[in-house]
Amino acid sequence: MKKILLIVLAVVVAAALVGVMVYKQQSGYTKVLTAKLARQDLSTIVSGTGQIKPKTYVNLGATAMGRITHLYVKEGDHVKKGQLVATVENVAQEASVRGQEAAIAAAHTDIQSYVAAEKTAEANVQHSQADLEQKKLDWDRAQGLYRAGIMAKQDFDAKKAAYDLAVATLAQTEASLHQAKANTASQHAHLRTQEATLRSNQNSLELTKAIAPFDGIVTNQPVREGETVVEGIQNTEGSTFMTIADMSVITAEVKVDETDIVNVKLGQPADVTVDAIPGKVFKGHVTLVGDQALLRSTGIATSQSTSGTEEAKDFKVIVTLDTPSDELRPGLSTTAKITTAHKTDVLALPIQALTMYTPVVDNKGKVEAASASPAATTQAKQGVFVLHKDDHNKLRAKFVPVTTGITGATDIEVLSGLQPGDEVVTGPYKTLRGLKDGALLKRDTVKTTPASGGSSNS
Repeated sequence: MKKILLIVLAVVVAAALVGVMVYKQQSGYTKVLTAKLARQDLSTIVSGTGQIKPKTYVNLGATAMGRITHLYVKEGDHVKKGQLVATVENVAQEASVRGQEAAIAAAHTDIQSYVAAEKTAEANVQHSQADLEQKKLDWDRAQGLYRAGIMAKQDFDAKKAAYDLAVATLAQTEASLHQAKANTASQHAHLRTQEATLRSNQNSLELTKAIAPFDGIVTNQPVREGETVVEGIQNTEGSTFMTIADMSVITAEVKVDETDIVNVKLGQPADVTVDAIPGKVFKGHVTLVGDQALLRSTGIATSQSTSGTEEAKDFKVIVTLDTPSDELRPGLSTTAKITTAHKTDVLALPIQALTMYTPVVDNKGKVEAASASPAATTQAKQGVFVLHKDDHNKLRAKFVPVTTGITGATDIEVLSGLQPGDEVVTGPYKTLRGLKDGALLKRDTVKTTPASGGSSNS
């Protein structure tokens, strides 16, 4: 038993000695997290939330007041251009059309009668002209016979009277022909007036019918058969039959934060996800970038707001999907991730490794510490602490200024200052904030640096 106690005591003493030695070896060292730089693809992503909307849709409103007699489609049905989708009570309008059609038919009959009278008048004129020619011959012959003393005065006067009568008869028939033509022209004018009235009546009848303006799907139907609709302002209650959307071109209308909108351009690619369809990504591209800031609390454009309160603002961005899907419905909540910048095979640096550092040098030229004074901050440089070994093979921190490019989710592009394989300090944050140039370092093998990625979500 005594021997066992001696062995245990020896082990404890040995462990204590090892601990003391390790402590002494580690005194003066700063434990840090590190990462080695490598090349990878980087993308800058701007996110926006909104809803699915068809590019083309119409609220089919009532154009005549009355009771709905038929709704030929229901919500969710597909319709074709020109298809009758609803009708309003139209007894009066249809009666007006039928009555006017009958009046036009009667007018056509009257015109045929007038045309016949015109032809009769033309025949009478031709008859009178022939009779006049005959009476002219008789009158000319009678004048010769009378001068020769062969014809009696009584017969001569009779020929003269017959000729004069034929002249008057021709004038009368010609006047009748002109009158017949005038009657025909007048009836044609009345017919055109009646045809115009018919078109007006037909238009009134057509206004009681709702016609699909294009191929699409019925996405909303707020009324039922038997209800009364009225002409009014679009979207007001009781004035809309249904909403028809052309789902051949589908868009995601999202709002992007004002700090990110400057990077969003037309044509940029986007990944669109829909809350109702998890796990599926729809490809698209930006087709509209709004130029009016929208108040986040109300959605009203700042140019229309009367409030002087400063608040966060968004901008409208429309992403058109490259391949529409039957699964999508207007109004579904969606998120669009827009790629505003993308580079391949760039040197990537973990963002948390970046720091602003201002060395404070004493009168002997030795770096004492990083300064946090306002005056010194203006001289601060952006850079990282790189691990390097000194002459005694000890790890030390060396501040290296760097220039950067596009920003990903966890990494940022390095344009100058570093090389692939360089090992940099990435944390912890408090340690990195107070780290000095030339400080002794020790890698923290317990903690791990978070995995890096290539995309940035704003």
